[in-house]
Amino acid sequence: MTAKHLISMFLGAVVVAAPQVAVAQSESAKIDKEARAALNKLYATAPAAKALGPKAVAILVFPKVTKAGLMIGGQSGTGALLRGGKAVGYYNTSGASYGLQAGVQHYGYAMFLMNEAALKQLDKADGFEVGVGPSVVLMDEGMAKSTTTTSMKDDIYAFIFGQKGLMAGLGIQGNKLTKVDPNKKK
Repeated sequence: MTAKHLISMFLGAVVVAAPQVAVAQSESAKIDKEARAALNKLYATAPAAKALGPKAVAILVFPKVTKAGLMIGGQSGTGALLRGGKAVGYYNTSGASYGLQAGVQHYGYAMFLMNEAALKQLDKADGFEVGVGPSVVLMDEGMAKSTTTTSMKDDIYAFIFGQKGLMAGLGIQGNKLTKVDPNKKK
């Protein structure tokens, strides 16, 4: 094979791969944009979240999680880990549930990681299970309004926001967070 053939093959591979790289890069850019927009919406409606933001080591934002079930259910979504205002990683949240449940719901949630130890839990090889490891406090509307940042001493604070649809039993207990690469084909 001549050098001319090798160069032609290389250029052909680049032409074929270039659109796929652009699509993959746009997936992470899309997640970044959605995560930042979701966090801004949360800040607009939850003063406690806005006050926690600057104190957090990092914020893991899932702009859209879908939960569905009829006796047996599941939920899933993809989010971005924001540190210093920049996306530094991507995570999938997933969970399964069973019991008296029916419906479909979409919601977002943000986890404010308040210390390095909580942040390190995300990078465990087998993923991070909510409810196992660092203490996670789920902030509902009433708690968020009555809590001040001086009274907050836990590892992680989670806010659920933007709920749409009807589903009984909303929560994040039992979810598993796994680091993902949104630019990688499934």
